[in-house]
Parts: sequence; structure tokens; C-alpha cells
Amino acid sequence: MARVVSGGKPPVTLATDVTYLKGAGPAIATRLRALGIERVQDLLFHLPSRYEDRRRIVPLVELRDGDEALVRGRVVGADVRFAGRRSLRVVIDDGGSSLLLRFFHFNDTQKQAFTEGRWVRAYGTVRTGANGLEMVHPEYRVADDPAQLPPDTALTPLYPLATGVTQQRLRGLIQQALQAAARDPAFLAELPGLAPPDTLSALRVLHEPAGTDLGDLLLQRHPAQLRLLREELLAHQLCMRLLRRRTLAQPGARVEHVLPASARLQETLPFALTGAQRRVIGEIAHDLASGKPMLRLLQGDVGCGKTVVAAAAMLGCALGGLQAVLMAPTELLAEQHAHNLTAMLNAVGVEVGMLSGRMKKAEREAALARALRGDIRVWVGTHALFQSDVRFARLGLVVVDEQHRFGVGQRLALRDKGPRGVTPHQLIMSATPIPRTLAQTLYADLDVSVIDELPPGRSPVQTVALSNERRPEVLERIGEACRSGRQAYWVCTLIEDSDQLQAQAAEETYRQLRTELPELHVGLVHGRLKSPEKDAQMRAFQNGATQLLVATTVIEVGVDVPNASIMIIDNAERLGLAQLHQLRGRVGRGTAASQCVLMYQAPLSEAARTRLEVMRTTHDGFKIAQHDLELRGPGELLGRRQTGLIGLKIADPVRDAEQIPGLQKLADRWLSASQAEARIVIARWVGDAEKYAQV
Repeated sequence: MARVVSGGKPPVTLATDVTYLKGAGPAIATRLRALGIERVQDLLFHLPSRYEDRRRIVPLVELRDGDEALVRGRVVGADVRFAGRRSLRVVIDDGGSSLLLRFFHFNDTQKQAFTEGRWVRAYGTVRTGANGLEMVHPEYRVADDPAQLPPDTALTPLYPLATGVTQQRLRGLIQQALQAAARDPAFLAELPGLAPPDTLSALRVLHEPAGTDLGDLLLQRHPAQLRLLREELLAHQLCMRLLRRRTLAQPGARVEHVLPASARLQETLPFALTGAQRRVIGEIAHDLASGKPMLRLLQGDVGCGKTVVAAAAMLGCALGGLQAVLMAPTELLAEQHAHNLTAMLNAVGVEVGMLSGRMKKAEREAALARALRGDIRVWVGTHALFQSDVRFARLGLVVVDEQHRFGVGQRLALRDKGPRGVTPHQLIMSATPIPRTLAQTLYADLDVSVIDELPPGRSPVQTVALSNERRPEVLERIGEACRSGRQAYWVCTLIEDSDQLQAQAAEETYRQLRTELPELHVGLVHGRLKSPEKDAQMRAFQNGATQLLVATTVIEVGVDVPNASIMIIDNAERLGLAQLHQLRGRVGRGTAASQCVLMYQAPLSEAARTRLEVMRTTHDGFKIAQHDLELRGPGELLGRRQTGLIGLKIADPVRDAEQIPGLQKLADRWLSASQAEARIVIARWVGDAEKYAQV
């Protein structure tokens, strides 16, 4: 029974809904949910995004354009002007110089507060106006005596906000959360293996940074930040290890036919498997024969032969009487996988089935019946595979292509489609190379295999960077190549994340190129085309009916067109390295020498110049991904969704990579000897380990 304090309300705890905090209520609580804040504890971990330094009053004579500063002065004039738009203009003087404060939104009460002779303390950004330096809409306080307007004694934290929630209100709610944490024995419990300060002390430093050096906070090297980021990374490792343990606690189908399947497959292939492919097939064969569910990430650059490795594993399952499915992110990519697997596996007497969201009802029902009977053992499909009515007779292996397009929960949904009491093996494939530092965090529940060798005969794509001014030369080169029987891509990019604007840019380029190259058949693909129309355009390019395909970045993960030998990327300076590398991988898939032209709009920023230089000189996807991480961070490599999946508030998997190996060992120790502490840290940073997997 909850202890009741005077007034009849139970005391606020970390588990209390924020609605019951002083200054909150149902309306504010609803707005806080937009920030992921539901319980009092969530407020503790809603950390400042930056700090303002209001600890020193800057003399007005020292102000410079662009400064953020705290100032104090006496009002020497205030009036309302109507030049252009109505504004309240207040001039303050500190005895050494003067400054104009300008307000466009104000009421009579505010106007009357600025009477001549009163003192104002204001904080804002200084800019040069028509009549000298000014501050527009600074934060301010007014008093009759300057002693009533001292500078702050601590840095001022600034938080991410939701509409209708002010910084001041949020700070008040966080203060109540800190008080609740100080009363919570579990929150104050000592955590073995983590250096001081303790969690509450560390949070107090970030929320109430009295006597704290701003430089340390900005550089993320303050002991309080180090404590919290280590704790957060530990929570993540604990969750991923629990997921892995839970999966490995279930039996997996014992498959002992992968190496014989690989040998049979090799007999039918017109090329020899590379040493890297044979090594990875051996790793997969060992996992599948172990009787425990495989959890393996297969990484490799574009064109390294991941599909052949997956085919060997799927054939091994089929020869052992089990079913295997391959899930792709798009209908077109699924069809391409089905076509390639059919060509490989039909030669050894194994039928391949396709399950897509666009099937007619009768066709889909027939496919579902065959999956349930088990008379087709290898299946390919899209997200349609994890719908509830899709059931398999004996599902032994799930292969997920382009994992960064799916959430963890989606692959776990396929895991649950195995026979009762048996967990299917999982092989996750990614053509977006992920540096080891990031894989340790993002895929901590998986073993990692890397195909680090390209098939012989594939020459690197020649990459050049050209200014838009050289467009006529590029057009001439495309015309020559297409007239000689080759094909080309022209990719349009925009900074704005808008399908409509992307489509408009592509359509305009399409019209221009049809005028400039009238002898060519030009196609167009963008995100606003309906799927049948998009597929028809891609097929026309695939079968050679279209010579030049104008597209947005929707082709980043696309079909295999060996005859395409030129890739033009318009405004290439706007894209990240990983995306540029993925796009470049659309060409150079045949025997012809291929080119990628990175067209840019001068002048280039230093970062853009560095990216284009890396693309021009580097073809190793893992090196490119490492450069991308260093230049732009994990969000650019993985996309917003996958970064959100990591769920990190303060830690950075790239910057803090050196912390991870030690924390992995600590996580293993805790799961063996400190499970109560493990539950505390998971609940503190993640909430619920099972829910974490379903993001």
C-alpha cells in the first residue's frame, strides 16, 4: 500500500506519471509524450542539448556581431516604431556604451515595464542592425536596482522542447524528478565496475552545472558525462546479450548439409567461389550444424557475392528437409533475388517460390498452401513474409537482405514462424558496410562474417569529380556510350527530404535530357511514381529498352543491370559517402569498363571536398563507411530509423568505440553475477529489454 502524505496524494516516485508533478497536469503531460517523457524517471534522462553561459555580464563596449552574451544596462529610451513592421525599441546604457533591444511581439504590460531609469538584464545574440549593434527578442528581466539582476552562478541548460512546454517549466519538472531520485534506494544503489561519480551525482552535474567548465561539457569529456555514457552503452550491451541468450536458449534445427550443398552449387556455377566466400560458408555451416540458432551478420561490399553464400545455406536447409526464406526490402529486389536463386537452385533440382504483396488473391492462397505443406523449400518475398497468415511447414533459416531497411522486431517476427520449439537460424545480409566499431553496438547480438574479396575480373569503377560547368562534356560521353550499346544512370539529388521536390527535380532533368539527347530512349524513376509504374520503368531499363535512366536515390538499392556502365550523380556534394558508394555500386556489374561522374556545384565546402576526394580515391566500402562515420556520424550511415533503434541519448558509438570491449566484458559479468543491477540499468536507460527489440 502506497504511503500517503498530507493532502491525500501518494509521494512522487520515479515511476509516477508526469501528470501528477507540480506544474504539469494532463495537457502538459500530453505534450511531454512527444519528447518520449511519460514517467518521472524519463525527465532525468531528457538531457540538455546545449548550455548557455550567463555567468558573466559582458560590458556593452566589448560586444561583437554574432556574440551570445549576458548584458545589463539602464533604460535610456523606449518607443514603438512602425517602420516596415511594428516594433518595440528599447535602448540601454551601461555607462560605457549603449545597445538596442528590439521586440516585434509585445503587449502593453511589457512596454510599460521599460520605463526610463529602470535596469534590464538581457541574454541573446548580438547582430549588426541599421543603427549599430542590437539584440532581437532577448530573454530579459527588469528591476529598479542593478543588484537585483546578478549574473547566474551556473551554466544554463537548454533542452529539446515540445510545443507549449517552455525551458523554465521543463527545468522545474526536472528538479522534482531529481528530488524523487534522491529518495529512491534502487536509483542510489552502487553499480559494480562503473567508476564514480554515481548516477544521481552525474545527472545533477548535467542538469545543474554549477562550477562546471563549459569546455569539458562541450567536448563530452566531463567525468559526469563519461559515467552516464558508459552506463548507457552498458545498458545497450546488456539488452542485446539478453536477446541473444534468449534466442540461443531455444533449440535450432540441426543442418549438416551446407558444405555438400556448396559443392553441388559450385558444380553448376560458371565461376569459382572466392576464398572469402568459401570461408564464410564454412562459418555458416558450423553454426547451422551446432543445434543452436545461428545469429549471424553477413557483410560485404557491393558485388562481393553475398547472394551465392546465402544460396548455399538455403540449399543446405532444403537438402535437409527444411525450408528457408529470403526477405528483401522491395518487390523489385525480391524478384531479382527470386530470379537469381531460381537460376542457381533449379540446376540442382530445388524449386524457388515467391511471395509478394501484389499477388492476386488466388495466386497468394496457392502460394500460402504450398508454404504450409512444405513442398517448396526455398522462398523469397518482401515484408509480406511476416504477415500473420504466412505459415511454413518446417522453417529452418531466415535470410534478411539489406537489414538497415528493417527493424529488429521485423526479423524477430520471422523468427517466430519456425516449428514449435525450434527457432529458425538467422542470416542478416548488409551491403552497407558497417565498421566494426559500429557493428559492436548496433549488432551486438550477432556474430559477424565479412566477405572482403571481390570476384576476379571485376575492375573498380573509375570515379571522377566534375563541376556542373562541364555538363556538355558529360552529355557527349553519355551519347557516345549509349550509341555503342551501353546504358547510363543520371541520379538527381536534393537537400530537402521531400518526395515531391525530389520528383520535380527528376522530372525537370528528364525533360532537359530528352531535349539534349533526342536520339536516346530516356526513362524516369522517382519516389512518387506508383509501384507498377516504377517497376515498369526499371524493367524497361533492365531489358535494354531504355538507354538512359533518370532517377532519384530510390535506385540506391536496386536491380542488377550489367550493361549499365556510366553513373552520373548530380549535385553529389549533397550526399553522404555511404550513399554515394551504394549508388556507384549500380554500375561496374558487367565486363565493360565503367565510370561514375560526381557532378558538383562550386564552390565546395571543405567537408564536401573531402567526401568527393574519398570517393575518387577509395573503392573499399568499409574504408568509405569509416570515413563517413568520422565525417558525419552514425545517423548518416544508417538513416534516422536505425539510429533511433540504437536509442542512445548521450553515448556515441563512434566517438566512444574504445569503451565498448570493456563494457561487453562487464555486461557478461553482470549477467552471471549481478542480475539485479543489470535489471536496474536496463530499466533506467531502455525501459524493457523485450520492448527494446521491437523498435
